[in-house]
Amino acid sequence: MSDLLIIARSLGRTYRMGKRQLEVLRGVDLAVDRGAFVALRGASGAGKSTLLHLLGGLDKPDTGEISFAGKNLAQLSPAKMAELRNSKVGFIFQAYHLLPELSALENVCLPARIARVSAGDATRRGRELLTRVGLGERLEHRPYELSGGEQQRVAIARAMINSPELILADEPTGNLDSHTGGEIIDLLCALRDECQTTLVIATHDAKLAARAPKVVELVDGLIQS
Repeated sequence: MSDLLIIARSLGRTYRMGKRQLEVLRGVDLAVDRGAFVALRGASGAGKSTLLHLLGGLDKPDTGEISFAGKNLAQLSPAKMAELRNSKVGFIFQAYHLLPELSALENVCLPARIARVSAGDATRRGRELLTRVGLGERLEHRPYELSGGEQQRVAIARAMINSPELILADEPTGNLDSHTGGEIIDLLCALRDECQTTLVIATHDAKLAARAPKVVELVDGLIQS
């Protein structure tokens, strides 16, 4: 059990849409080893993003529980949950979610500054990461001055800034052409190997899923072996 980073049991999540209820997850069980690379695969609407959000503490399940590094997420206060997300989890979104008024370097350094890392240390780490992802010459560029692939590289560097135990990537190649998407996959895999970080990717891309040693299929809110 000590090698398990995440244990999810009987997760259920239902959203209310007006008078209609949409049951997105219907009793999901999942265990993720430390250092593992897991792909959550399924069609749009299968529950991939919802499951990622639950695992990262961005949302709460209606039923079931999640243990992260031995901690029951339901028992954490909002402040402790925010601290865990900031220090232990790195998020990579399909839409990048970069702040448009900040430079690439400032976007990357933001989680470190929230964690009260000194400005000097955060900047040094941010420069190192942006150089590592191939953007050493684009530090001061704002998101609108970067291509989609470059913005996703910034998002990856931002996710890595606090050396998290877990990276959650939601359709990280979904907005990219196949060539750029392939480069992003290679980069994510290389960084995961270098840092021994646990990586969970939600994708409908068969090529991306094939890179993961473990593939979990989600169909209509249920995991199929």
